[in-house]
Amino acid sequence: MMSAGKMLCALFLLACPVLQAAAQVSIIGDLSQDHEARPGQTYDGSILVKNDSHDPQQARVYQTDYLFSFDGTNNYADPGTTPRSNARWVTFSPSFIVVPPQGTAAINYTVVVPESLGRAAPAGSYWSMLMVEGVPGDAPESSLRPKNERPELGLRQTLRYGIQIATHIAGTGKRSVKFLGARLMKVGGVGTVLQVDVENNGTLWFRPEVYVEIFDAQGGSRGKYAGQKFRMYPGTSVRQQIDLHTIPAGKYKALVVVDAGGDDVFGAQYMLEF
Repeated sequence: MMSAGKMLCALFLLACPVLQAAAQVSIIGDLSQDHEARPGQTYDGSILVKNDSHDPQQARVYQTDYLFSFDGTNNYADPGTTPRSNARWVTFSPSFIVVPPQGTAAINYTVVVPESLGRAAPAGSYWSMLMVEGVPGDAPESSLRPKNERPELGLRQTLRYGIQIATHIAGTGKRSVKFLGARLMKVGGVGTVLQVDVENNGTLWFRPEVYVEIFDAQGGSRGKYAGQKFRMYPGTSVRQQIDLHTIPAGKYKALVVVDAGGDDVFGAQYMLEF
């Protein structure tokens, strides 16, 4: 007869989900692919998936749109539903791959840029994502699971990669920046930082150099302090946290510069008190 303690243990094991390991695949190369094209043009690309294990690995491939905000939120909307999505221009194959041990497999895609979007020709930047999501061998959709084996119930770790497929219409588009706000704040392990939120309110993507130059009460420069380089698509925004912990106490003027290349340089001034 099973004791009460052993019965409780057995019931607990049946009730608790099992955490399954994620498939071990990775992407070779950049997670963003940029192409310049003209209306009516067609171009091709590929994504190379690597199997880092000694067993066959699987992945499914699907599309999403992609937007992001300075507050850290990401929006993986249905493909073709956001204003500057190119998801409906993109076809890809295959939608399910099996990658041999220590081997690679390619996902090929074609982008057909339309001649027009309604009454106007496309202009600026358009983008979407191809998601590559690992499929564990015991998942219901796995092609490696024996046919007579029932799939295990439980929680599974899902590892997925988002590859940005961006189309930039040649000779068109406008770079523009909106400064959403700035404030000094303390960050653990760093000290005082200037937090600046910036939006791309133009029609063309960029990956700008961002820095702040600090001026004292006499107008003398106390130095330039660099931010990070982030991709910024139209309608998206990012948060910069620029390390200023070496600035002594006092009142200063800060000139925040977003350099998107060429003549597209934008700035905003803020008064700061450390």
